[in-house]
Amino acid sequence: MIATNEKTLIKLALQGKVGPADEFLPFEVGHNGEPYALPGVGSITYNVRVGDPAFGWTSDHTEPGVSTVCTSSDKAHMRGYNFLSCVGNEVIITSGDAKGKKGVVTGMHGGVEHVLLDFPDAVIEKLTLEDKFLIRAHGQGLRLTNFPDIKTYNLSPALLHKMPMKEKKNVIEIGVTHIVPAGIMGSGIGSLSCTRGDYDITTQDEETVKKYKLDTIRLGDIVAIEDADNSYGRCYKKGAISICVVVHSNSFVAGHGPGVTTLLTTTKGAQIQPVLNKHANIAEILKIGRHRNK
Repeated sequence: MIATNEKTLIKLALQGKVGPADEFLPFEVGHNGEPYALPGVGSITYNVRVGDPAFGWTSDHTEPGVSTVCTSSDKAHMRGYNFLSCVGNEVIITSGDAKGKKGVVTGMHGGVEHVLLDFPDAVIEKLTLEDKFLIRAHGQGLRLTNFPDIKTYNLSPALLHKMPMKEKKNVIEIGVTHIVPAGIMGSGIGSLSCTRGDYDITTQDEETVKKYKLDTIRLGDIVAIEDADNSYGRCYKKGAISICVVVHSNSFVAGHGPGVTTLLTTTKGAQIQPVLNKHANIAEILKIGRHRNK
């Protein structure tokens, strides 16, 4: 087991509610100059879950499962809700017909400050837009004690210890489904914080999509971003590497695409060795989403 400081981490209660679906604009303009009107973020998405493809939906920026926001509308509280939630955290429904049922945090979406949750199909069918969710937040501040140059964000110890990872001398091998060049990262790049939200893999260039097999990305995939430093914000830095999880679907908007939330990052890329592994998806790792009953 990879040594961490997890025994020193605190657990906090966060309370959320379903984030309503919204229409950003009457029409949005895609990268090809064509306007479109499609479903986007928010609400309860019944037929898109972690483990499903990130491409091919008649929608834009679709969030799998349940999209939630803080029960308080105060902007500071909204940021705190997004910041403290970590991928793999346990969620408990505290109201309605599904009260007491448990789920899992699968990612964070910036801008709208959504925290994304997964529950079994039968539970999702019972949810309403009035229901509330208690997240047992645990993970921010997590460190790998034998690798001080590797920083972790948004990652629960529960997920860390189930990820396809092996510690070798001075190196951690991490299973990923795709290796993505930093040069195609878009929306969210330059953000001062990678402890909230996500940033997007741009998919407007068909040749690049084909070269890196981006159109095979699934929601929940763990991917490596080469030459990407997420240590104190998101930037290009040669030799750095970041390990992220895919949290929302593709987009038609210029500079956008599947969004990824940071899990681990280092400026000393030699310390992290990404290894291609088609099973490196949190749906398979945590037995949730499309893999809950498999």
